[in-house]
Amino acid sequence: MSLPRVSILALGGTIATRRDATGAMQMGLGADDLVAAVPGLAGIATIRAETLSRVGSHSLSIAQIRALARRIEADDADAVVVTQGTDTLEETAFLLDLLGESRKPLVVTAAMRNPALASADGPGNLLAAVRLAVDPWVRERPAALGPLVVLLDQVHAAADVVKAHPVRIDAFTSPQTGPLAVFVEGRVVPLAFPVRAAMERTRAMLGPRRRDSESHAPVALLWLGLDDDGALVEAMLRAPDLLGYRGAVIAAMGGGHAPESMASRLGRLAKALPTVVAARSGGGPMLRETYAGPSAEIELRRAGLIWGGRLHPLKARLLLSTALDCDVPPRRLPELFDAWG
Repeated sequence: MSLPRVSILALGGTIATRRDATGAMQMGLGADDLVAAVPGLAGIATIRAETLSRVGSHSLSIAQIRALARRIEADDADAVVVTQGTDTLEETAFLLDLLGESRKPLVVTAAMRNPALASADGPGNLLAAVRLAVDPWVRERPAALGPLVVLLDQVHAAADVVKAHPVRIDAFTSPQTGPLAVFVEGRVVPLAFPVRAAMERTRAMLGPRRRDSESHAPVALLWLGLDDDGALVEAMLRAPDLLGYRGAVIAAMGGGHAPESMASRLGRLAKALPTVVAARSGGGPMLRETYAGPSAEIELRRAGLIWGGRLHPLKARLLLSTALDCDVPPRRLPELFDAWG
């Protein structure tokens, strides 16, 4: 039997760095270099490797990820593996989920330790990603699983994975759900299925146009802290063009709370542009009708702020931007986010 065909699309990141003359790590390795570092791949799949960029993921753009989504859709391989940096992996995986159709397995992987270190994790993660992409559990149900993220022998759903530590090798986790599968002796051991209803409903509301836009709607991300008085919100409100933003995401406290000194400004912001509230702790689901008071969830929702459900603020920002690009009517935005709990 012929081996399954897997395309490896490399974007850069720590997994693709090498030491320069000063001793610092710089981008330099391409997709062929990554494949050459994992000889075992040849026995698992027929590999086609392509370097799309050589940048840290902190420098990737939404336009690049949209182009990547179109590239994946057009790829004739049986599965696709994307390698990139870890800084924005949780965002790019979610955006690829929003933009794609899950017709074939898609796995995103990266590395926390660079290739110059004795315990670099890149080769192992790439090997696991290809093994996952061709595993029958994934190949038989790409739509039910959606894009997957694999690092350190753990498999995560794109909608749930977050980077929870800046440097540790076990930086990635799914705090709300746990991993979908793990690797043991090189075997994929399934543990759970992701709940895909919210993503399916979201894609249906956004429509096919979500893949076509070359631009993106700027969305402000405001993280609330102790005794924040909302001066940045006031600056947006006073600017003639709202500082160029078309929407805002508020990373709120607790189950959806803000300092009382901000309540009026947040209400005015919600009247000026679509404003989504997400939990700064990293995801919901949030409260809706428990606490009273001018800056608790009951009054904020009455003031027109949109509840982001269980979405991490970073992912809520990407969904709002995509929805605005697709000209989803403002009156339907609460329905769009309501799908997320």
